[in-house]
Amino acid sequence: LSLLAVIFEEIVEDCSNCGGLYFFEFTSCTAFLLSLLILCVYCTVAYETFGKDKVEKVNFWAMLAIGVIFLLASIVLAATNSSPVPAIMAYVFGFFASMAFLAEVGMEYWDRRKQSTREHPQNSGNTQGTAEDSLLNK
Repeated sequence: LSLLAVIFEEIVEDCSNCGGLYFFEFTSCTAFLLSLLILCVYCTVAYETFGKDKVEKVNFWAMLAIGVIFLLASIVLAATNSSPVPAIMAYVFGFFASMAFLAEVGMEYWDRRKQSTREHPQNSGNTQGTAEDSLLNK
């Protein structure tokens, strides 16, 4: 989606207020390249070299930053757009891409939360039968 946003943004021939377009261009290109870099890390030996936890942590924070900044860039482009069709398509795909990045962050957060509750189950309050309790009762 970020690649499509880059492509549609590059098709825009002229603009009256180009600041939003340039910000969107930088953001969409950066988002695409960072996503490609993270994909390469997952598909190579670097994933095992750096460690699963570190790579997933970097992925989480990178996707969060990309999603928020991409959403901001899409809003800025939509607000400063002088309505050529490629620019409209660019910020529409920008919104789609930012929602996809933020959805990935949400899914990763949900998976981490489920994993932490599996690893650290809540204390049920039933502590009878523990060695400490049996020593005190004697």
